[in-house]
Amino acid sequence: MKVLKLTLFLCVFAVTAAFTLKTNDGYKVGDTIEDFALKNIDGEMISLADYEEAKGFVIIFTCNTCPYSVANEDRIIALNKKYENKGFPVIAINPNDPVAVPDDSFDKMKIRAKEKGFRFPYLLDEGQKVYPKFGATKTPHVYIVTKNDLKVQYIGAIDNSARNPDKVTEKYVENALDALLAGKKISKTETRAIGCSIKVQ
Repeated sequence: MKVLKLTLFLCVFAVTAAFTLKTNDGYKVGDTIEDFALKNIDGEMISLADYEEAKGFVIIFTCNTCPYSVANEDRIIALNKKYENKGFPVIAINPNDPVAVPDDSFDKMKIRAKEKGFRFPYLLDEGQKVYPKFGATKTPHVYIVTKNDLKVQYIGAIDNSARNPDKVTEKYVENALDALLAGKKISKTETRAIGCSIKVQ
């Protein structure tokens, strides 16, 4: 009987772990990232090395189609407006496979960027080679990276209200950026990204 109970416990634990344990894939806070070169909506290739004067970057994996991404577009625009001139521009990356989601195609990205008036790069992760290195799983999913060492300083959500901007009570990304700009320690370096799963073919 004891052996049976132990066997059942181990089976339940194994199944539960498969669904609940966090993956170790991708960058963690404190890791050094690799630079990348991705095509912007204007056809130019963009890499972090292009930003000689930047202090860091707000790298956001986002897309045209996810309701969570759409709900955060104005917040992403506002982040770039507030922090670009302070040295932390937004770099938006669409990680979705356009074959799986036609409305996330490069041409549709250009249309969406024009409609919303994006004043930051909107890059296509063609071949889906970059987002797995970051370990991004959602759209939107935010990574704050400092320029001098390319170290990850924050990973997670923009704030604590994934869909409704009127219910935001804690601005995770702004708090992290303000701390970095003031030379202080970030109080909350990781939060849970809430959004749509990244789409693959």
